[in-house]
Amino acid sequence: MPVLPLDNYALILGYLAIGLLLRLVPAMPADSARSLNAYVLNVALPALVLLKIPELQFSAQLWLPVLTPWLLLVLVAGLTLLVGHWLNWSRDTKVALLIVLPLGNTSFLGFPMVEAFWGSDRMPVAIIYDQLGSFIALATYSTILASLYGQQQQSASMKAIARKVLSSPPLLALLLALMLRNSSYPALASQLLNNVAATLVPVVMIAVGFSLRFRLQASELKPLGFGLLVTLVLMPLMAYAIASSSSVDVSLRQTVVFMAAMPPMISAGAIAIMAGLAPRLVSALVGFGVLLSFLTLPVVFWLLN
Repeated sequence: MPVLPLDNYALILGYLAIGLLLRLVPAMPADSARSLNAYVLNVALPALVLLKIPELQFSAQLWLPVLTPWLLLVLVAGLTLLVGHWLNWSRDTKVALLIVLPLGNTSFLGFPMVEAFWGSDRMPVAIIYDQLGSFIALATYSTILASLYGQQQQSASMKAIARKVLSSPPLLALLLALMLRNSSYPALASQLLNNVAATLVPVVMIAVGFSLRFRLQASELKPLGFGLLVTLVLMPLMAYAIASSSSVDVSLRQTVVFMAAMPPMISAGAIAIMAGLAPRLVSALVGFGVLLSFLTLPVVFWLLN
Protein backbone atom coordinates (compact mmCIF):
# COMPACT_ATOMS: atom_id res chain seq x y z
CA MET A 1 0.00 0.00 0.00
CA PRO A 2 1.65 3.31 -1.08
CA VAL A 3 1.95 6.05 1.51
CA LEU A 4 1.12 9.59 0.47
CA PRO A 5 3.85 12.13 1.34
CA LEU A 6 1.51 14.02 3.66
CA ASP A 7 4.11 16.38 5.14
CA ASN A 8 5.24 17.67 1.74
CA TYR A 9 1.65 17.79 0.53
CA ALA A 10 0.63 19.83 3.59
CA LEU A 11 3.44 22.29 2.84
CA ILE A 12 2.20 22.70 -0.73
CA LEU A 13 -1.31 23.45 0.55
CA GLY A 14 0.16 25.86 3.09
CA TYR A 15 1.98 27.84 0.40
CA LEU A 16 -1.21 27.93 -1.68
CA ALA A 17 -3.16 29.24 1.32
CA ILE A 18 -0.58 31.98 1.87
CA GLY A 19 -1.07 33.10 -1.73
CA LEU A 20 -4.85 33.17 -1.29
CA LEU A 21 -4.55 35.17 1.94
CA LEU A 22 -2.14 37.66 0.40
CA ARG A 23 -4.91 38.73 -1.97
CA LEU A 24 -6.62 40.20 1.10
CA VAL A 25 -3.62 42.43 1.90
CA PRO A 26 -4.20 45.91 0.41
CA ALA A 27 -0.47 46.60 0.15
CA MET A 28 0.06 43.71 -2.27
CA PRO A 29 0.10 44.91 -5.90
CA ALA A 30 -2.51 43.31 -8.17
CA ASP A 31 0.21 41.96 -10.47
CA SER A 32 2.21 40.32 -7.66
CA ALA A 33 1.67 36.85 -9.15
CA ARG A 34 3.25 37.98 -12.42
CA SER A 35 6.33 39.26 -10.59
CA LEU A 36 6.64 36.06 -8.58
CA ASN A 37 6.30 33.95 -11.73
CA ALA A 38 8.92 36.08 -13.48
CA TYR A 39 11.34 35.37 -10.63
CA VAL A 40 10.65 31.64 -10.87
CA LEU A 41 11.01 31.56 -14.65
CA ASN A 42 14.18 33.63 -14.81
CA VAL A 43 15.99 32.68 -11.60
CA ALA A 44 14.69 29.75 -9.53
CA LEU A 45 13.82 27.40 -12.40
CA PRO A 46 17.17 27.86 -14.21
CA ALA A 47 18.93 27.19 -10.90
CA LEU A 48 16.94 23.97 -10.46
CA VAL A 49 17.76 22.92 -14.03
CA LEU A 50 21.48 23.54 -13.50
CA LEU A 51 21.32 21.57 -10.27
CA LYS A 52 19.28 18.56 -11.38
CA ILE A 53 20.03 17.89 -15.04
CA PRO A 54 23.64 16.81 -14.39
CA GLU A 55 22.15 14.02 -12.23
CA LEU A 56 20.16 12.66 -15.17
CA GLN A 57 21.28 9.28 -16.47
CA PHE A 58 20.95 9.55 -20.24
CA SER A 59 19.52 6.61 -22.14
CA ALA A 60 17.36 5.80 -25.15
CA GLN A 61 14.40 5.59 -22.75
CA LEU A 62 14.24 9.38 -22.51
CA TRP A 63 12.16 9.40 -25.69
CA LEU A 64 9.13 8.90 -23.43
CA PRO A 65 9.22 12.24 -21.53
CA VAL A 66 10.22 14.05 -24.74
CA LEU A 67 7.52 12.66 -27.05
CA THR A 68 4.61 12.08 -24.67
CA PRO A 69 3.61 15.77 -24.29
CA TRP A 70 3.58 16.15 -28.09
CA LEU A 71 1.49 13.01 -28.58
CA LEU A 72 -0.94 14.25 -25.94
CA LEU A 73 -1.15 17.61 -27.68
CA VAL A 74 -2.22 15.95 -30.95
CA LEU A 75 -4.74 13.66 -29.24
CA VAL A 76 -6.29 16.35 -27.04
CA ALA A 77 -6.45 18.92 -29.86
CA GLY A 78 -8.22 16.41 -32.10
CA LEU A 79 -10.69 15.45 -29.36
CA THR A 80 -11.39 19.13 -28.59
CA LEU A 81 -12.13 19.89 -32.23
CA LEU A 82 -14.52 16.94 -32.49
CA VAL A 83 -16.43 17.71 -29.28
CA GLY A 84 -16.49 21.45 -29.98
CA HIS A 85 -17.97 20.85 -33.43
CA TRP A 86 -20.46 18.31 -32.07
CA LEU A 87 -21.71 20.65 -29.33
CA ASN A 88 -21.57 23.71 -31.58
CA TRP A 89 -19.32 25.76 -29.30
CA SER A 90 -18.25 29.24 -30.44
CA ARG A 91 -14.97 29.74 -32.23
CA ASP A 92 -13.49 31.61 -29.24
CA THR A 93 -14.40 28.75 -26.89
CA LYS A 94 -12.91 26.11 -29.18
CA VAL A 95 -9.67 28.06 -29.73
CA ALA A 96 -9.35 28.83 -26.01
CA LEU A 97 -9.70 25.13 -25.20
CA LEU A 98 -7.21 24.23 -27.95
CA ILE A 99 -4.68 26.60 -26.38
CA VAL A 100 -5.20 25.60 -22.76
CA LEU A 101 -6.16 21.92 -22.58
CA PRO A 102 -3.22 20.13 -24.26
CA LEU A 103 -0.66 21.85 -22.01
CA GLY A 104 -0.48 20.81 -18.38
CA ASN A 105 0.90 23.00 -15.63
CA THR A 106 4.10 20.96 -15.71
CA SER A 107 6.51 23.55 -14.33
CA PHE A 108 4.72 25.85 -11.88
CA LEU A 109 2.68 23.00 -10.41
CA GLY A 110 4.36 19.89 -11.83
CA PHE A 111 7.76 20.46 -10.29
CA PRO A 112 6.48 21.08 -6.73
CA MET A 113 4.15 18.10 -6.97
CA VAL A 114 6.78 15.72 -8.36
CA GLU A 115 9.16 16.74 -5.60
CA ALA A 116 6.45 16.43 -2.95
CA PHE A 117 5.13 13.04 -4.05
CA TRP A 118 8.14 11.32 -5.61
CA GLY A 119 11.21 13.15 -4.31
CA SER A 120 13.96 15.16 -5.96
CA ASP A 121 15.36 12.11 -7.77
CA ARG A 122 12.50 12.34 -10.30
CA MET A 123 13.08 16.04 -11.05
CA PRO A 124 15.46 15.56 -14.04
CA VAL A 125 12.78 13.58 -15.93
CA ALA A 126 10.15 16.18 -15.00
CA ILE A 127 12.41 18.95 -16.33
CA ILE A 128 12.91 17.11 -19.63
CA TYR A 129 9.12 16.61 -19.94
CA ASP A 130 8.47 20.29 -19.29
CA GLN A 131 11.28 21.98 -21.20
CA LEU A 132 11.35 19.81 -24.34
CA GLY A 133 7.59 19.29 -24.39
CA SER A 134 5.24 21.67 -22.63
CA PHE A 135 7.41 24.79 -22.77
CA ILE A 136 8.26 24.57 -26.48
CA ALA A 137 4.61 23.77 -27.28
CA LEU A 138 3.56 26.86 -25.29
CA ALA A 139 6.02 29.08 -27.13
CA THR A 140 5.04 27.75 -30.57
CA TYR A 141 1.64 26.05 -30.77
CA SER A 142 -0.21 28.22 -28.23
CA THR A 143 1.41 31.46 -29.38
CA ILE A 144 0.53 30.81 -33.03
CA LEU A 145 -3.10 29.95 -32.24
CA ALA A 146 -3.53 33.06 -30.09
CA SER A 147 -1.99 35.32 -32.73
CA LEU A 148 -4.11 33.86 -35.54
CA TYR A 149 -7.48 33.72 -33.75
CA GLY A 150 -7.24 36.28 -30.95
CA GLN A 151 -9.34 39.43 -30.95
CA GLN A 152 -6.24 41.43 -31.85
CA GLN A 153 -4.93 39.17 -34.57
CA GLN A 154 -1.23 39.44 -35.35
CA SER A 155 0.96 37.49 -37.70
CA ALA A 156 3.03 34.90 -35.85
CA SER A 157 6.59 35.49 -37.02
CA MET A 158 8.55 32.25 -36.98
CA LYS A 159 11.70 34.27 -36.35
CA ALA A 160 10.14 35.92 -33.29
CA ILE A 161 8.88 32.57 -31.99
CA ALA A 162 12.30 30.96 -32.48
CA ARG A 163 13.96 33.88 -30.68
CA LYS A 164 11.51 33.55 -27.79
CA VAL A 165 12.18 29.82 -27.44
CA LEU A 166 15.97 30.02 -27.74
CA SER A 167 16.32 32.97 -25.37
CA SER A 168 14.31 31.38 -22.55
CA PRO A 169 16.42 31.26 -19.35
CA PRO A 170 15.29 27.72 -18.40
CA LEU A 171 16.12 26.39 -21.86
CA LEU A 172 19.50 28.16 -21.85
CA ALA A 173 20.14 26.66 -18.41
CA LEU A 174 19.19 23.24 -19.78
CA LEU A 175 21.70 23.55 -22.63
CA LEU A 176 24.41 24.77 -20.23
CA ALA A 177 23.67 21.94 -17.77
CA LEU A 178 23.99 19.38 -20.57
CA MET A 179 27.41 20.80 -21.48
CA LEU A 180 28.51 20.69 -17.82
CA ARG A 181 27.39 17.12 -17.14
CA ASN A 182 30.93 15.82 -16.67
CA SER A 183 31.99 18.76 -14.52
CA SER A 184 31.38 19.60 -10.88
CA TYR A 185 30.39 23.00 -9.55
CA PRO A 186 32.59 24.85 -7.05
CA ALA A 187 31.30 24.52 -3.50
CA LEU A 188 30.05 28.12 -3.32
CA ALA A 189 28.27 27.88 -6.69
CA SER A 190 26.67 24.60 -5.68
CA GLN A 191 25.42 26.12 -2.41
CA LEU A 192 24.06 29.13 -4.29
CA LEU A 193 22.18 26.91 -6.76
CA ASN A 194 20.76 24.82 -3.91
CA ASN A 195 19.54 27.86 -2.00
CA VAL A 196 17.95 29.54 -5.02
CA ALA A 197 16.37 26.31 -6.32
CA ALA A 198 14.85 25.71 -2.88
CA THR A 199 12.77 28.88 -3.30
CA LEU A 200 10.98 27.53 -6.39
CA VAL A 201 8.27 25.49 -4.66
CA PRO A 202 7.10 28.07 -2.07
CA VAL A 203 7.27 31.01 -4.51
CA VAL A 204 5.45 29.11 -7.26
CA MET A 205 2.63 27.93 -5.02
CA ILE A 206 2.19 31.35 -3.40
CA ALA A 207 1.92 32.84 -6.91
CA VAL A 208 -0.62 30.18 -7.90
CA GLY A 209 -2.75 30.91 -4.83
CA PHE A 210 -2.57 34.65 -5.45
CA SER A 211 -3.68 34.32 -9.08
CA LEU A 212 -6.62 31.92 -8.65
CA ARG A 213 -9.88 33.32 -10.05
CA PHE A 214 -13.36 31.78 -10.37
CA ARG A 215 -15.83 33.49 -12.71
CA LEU A 216 -18.29 31.64 -14.90
CA GLN A 217 -21.60 31.81 -16.74
CA ALA A 218 -24.09 28.96 -17.17
CA SER A 219 -23.31 28.58 -20.89
CA GLU A 220 -19.68 27.83 -20.02
CA LEU A 221 -20.39 24.90 -17.69
CA LYS A 222 -20.16 22.24 -20.42
CA PRO A 223 -16.82 23.48 -21.82
CA LEU A 224 -15.54 23.74 -18.24
CA GLY A 225 -16.59 20.18 -17.40
CA PHE A 226 -15.11 18.89 -20.64
CA GLY A 227 -11.84 20.71 -20.00
CA LEU A 228 -11.46 19.42 -16.45
CA LEU A 229 -12.32 15.87 -17.53
CA VAL A 230 -9.71 15.99 -20.30
CA THR A 231 -6.87 17.46 -18.25
CA LEU A 232 -7.37 15.67 -14.95
CA VAL A 233 -8.62 12.26 -16.15
CA LEU A 234 -8.18 11.58 -19.86
CA MET A 235 -4.65 12.96 -20.27
CA PRO A 236 -3.09 10.78 -17.55
CA LEU A 237 -5.00 7.79 -18.98
CA MET A 238 -3.64 8.56 -22.46
CA ALA A 239 -0.13 8.96 -21.05
CA TYR A 240 -0.50 5.67 -19.20
CA ALA A 241 -1.52 3.93 -22.43
CA ILE A 242 1.53 5.40 -24.19
CA ALA A 243 3.92 4.56 -21.36
CA SER A 244 2.61 1.07 -20.62
CA SER A 245 3.06 0.05 -24.26
CA SER A 246 6.81 0.61 -23.92
CA SER A 247 9.58 -1.18 -22.07
CA VAL A 248 10.73 1.99 -20.31
CA ASP A 249 11.80 1.86 -16.67
CA VAL A 250 8.88 1.91 -14.22
CA SER A 251 10.01 5.02 -12.34
CA LEU A 252 10.32 6.94 -15.60
CA ARG A 253 6.85 5.83 -16.70
CA GLN A 254 5.37 6.84 -13.36
CA THR A 255 6.88 10.33 -13.58
CA VAL A 256 5.65 10.87 -17.14
CA VAL A 257 2.07 9.82 -16.30
CA PHE A 258 2.11 11.96 -13.15
CA MET A 259 3.27 15.00 -15.15
CA ALA A 260 0.47 14.36 -17.68
CA ALA A 261 -2.05 14.54 -14.81
CA MET A 262 -1.36 18.23 -14.11
CA PRO A 263 -4.21 20.76 -14.49
CA PRO A 264 -4.25 23.37 -17.30
CA MET A 265 -1.13 25.49 -17.60
CA ILE A 266 -1.42 28.97 -16.08
CA SER A 267 0.85 30.48 -18.76
CA ALA A 268 -1.27 29.02 -21.57
CA GLY A 269 -4.34 30.43 -19.85
CA ALA A 270 -2.69 33.85 -19.69
CA ILE A 271 -2.00 33.71 -23.44
CA ALA A 272 -5.64 32.87 -24.20
CA ILE A 273 -6.93 35.59 -21.85
CA MET A 274 -4.63 38.25 -23.31
CA ALA A 275 -5.89 37.27 -26.77
CA GLY A 276 -9.47 37.83 -25.59
CA LEU A 277 -10.45 34.17 -26.04
CA ALA A 278 -13.18 33.14 -23.55
CA PRO A 279 -11.41 34.78 -20.57
CA ARG A 280 -14.03 33.73 -17.95
CA LEU A 281 -13.92 30.12 -19.09
CA VAL A 282 -10.12 30.06 -19.14
CA SER A 283 -9.87 31.62 -15.65
CA ALA A 284 -12.32 29.04 -14.30
CA LEU A 285 -10.45 26.17 -15.99
CA VAL A 286 -7.17 27.23 -14.44
CA GLY A 287 -8.65 27.98 -11.01
CA PHE A 288 -10.85 24.91 -10.61
CA GLY A 289 -8.18 22.77 -12.29
CA VAL A 290 -5.57 23.70 -9.69
CA LEU A 291 -7.92 23.11 -6.77
CA LEU A 292 -9.26 19.79 -8.09
CA SER A 293 -5.74 18.59 -8.81
CA PHE A 294 -5.13 18.53 -5.07
CA LEU A 295 -7.72 15.74 -5.02
CA THR A 296 -6.84 13.97 -8.28
CA LEU A 297 -3.04 13.92 -8.01
CA PRO A 298 -3.00 11.85 -4.79
CA VAL A 299 -5.31 9.37 -6.56
CA VAL A 300 -2.98 9.20 -9.58
CA PHE A 301 -0.01 8.73 -7.22
CA TRP A 302 -1.81 5.92 -5.38
CA LEU A 303 -2.84 4.17 -8.62
CA LEU A 304 0.64 4.41 -10.14
CA ASN A 305 2.10 2.70 -7.10
